[in-house]
Amino acid sequence: MKNMLIITVAILSVSFGLAQEKDAEKQGVSIEVTIDNITNSNGMVLLSLHTEDTFMKGKGIKNLQSEIKDGKVTMTFTDVPSGTYAILALHDENDNKRMYFEASGMPKEDYGMSNNDMTFGPPQFSDAKFEVENTDMEMTLRF
Repeated sequence: MKNMLIITVAILSVSFGLAQEKDAEKQGVSIEVTIDNITNSNGMVLLSLHTEDTFMKGKGIKNLQSEIKDGKVTMTFTDVPSGTYAILALHDENDNKRMYFEASGMPKEDYGMSNNDMTFGPPQFSDAKFEVENTDMEMTLRF
């Protein structure tokens, strides 16, 4: 009887351990993003996490915003499942939650994206994409 009790406890322990591991996989990982070259403290910094389907089409699948302190912000996307993503960042100086443009179409506010690609023209998903696997990530974006 004593052996049966020990075996039952051992089986339950293993089952609960495996269930917790599966729950951790479902929750995804964290992506900590730092921007440390912000020219002034006006407005907010907006970050958006995108898939190829949402890139440059408005809101991302996850969106964050932060006040600027000492020319720097750090924000964290949580519960990001494995996949291919890109991050867009905007220094929303006039606090209108969108990019502000010159009459010529050039952006008036600083922006950046994952991989820090700064080629001419609008950002492209192929230049900003990165892979999320099972490990938390940290990245620094530049404006």
